[in-house]
Amino acid sequence: MSKSVISTAAAPAAIGPYSQAIRAGNLLFVSGQIPLDPATGQLVQGDIGAQTRQVLQNLAAILEAAGSGLDRVVKTTVYLRDLGEFAAMNEVYGEFFPAQPPARATVQVARLPRDASLEIDVVAEV
Repeated sequence: MSKSVISTAAAPAAIGPYSQAIRAGNLLFVSGQIPLDPATGQLVQGDIGAQTRQVLQNLAAILEAAGSGLDRVVKTTVYLRDLGEFAAMNEVYGEFFPAQPPARATVQVARLPRDASLEIDVVAEV
């Protein structure tokens, strides 16, 4: 199986030694995204809903660059700094996956890059 790197300027650049996504066969593994504005490289302001929206927009841009989309996501992992924000995150998350949502795990973590409130990674079909 060969693998290829996926990269797009429509999503935040990697802030470490990793790729935005890797395509392996017909699967796409998208690195965790935090709520960075791709134009400024800064964390977006606002509540967990606004931050969730930015993360999912970033993921959608990477998926699109790979020839996939949110409708082809099969698995997500959501990392929240505070599970007390689960309901608000989940409300926005549901807007992006209105039908046949992917499998998902959600965990509370002590800290995320740039002290973000959440991070989401995905696996999708291409």
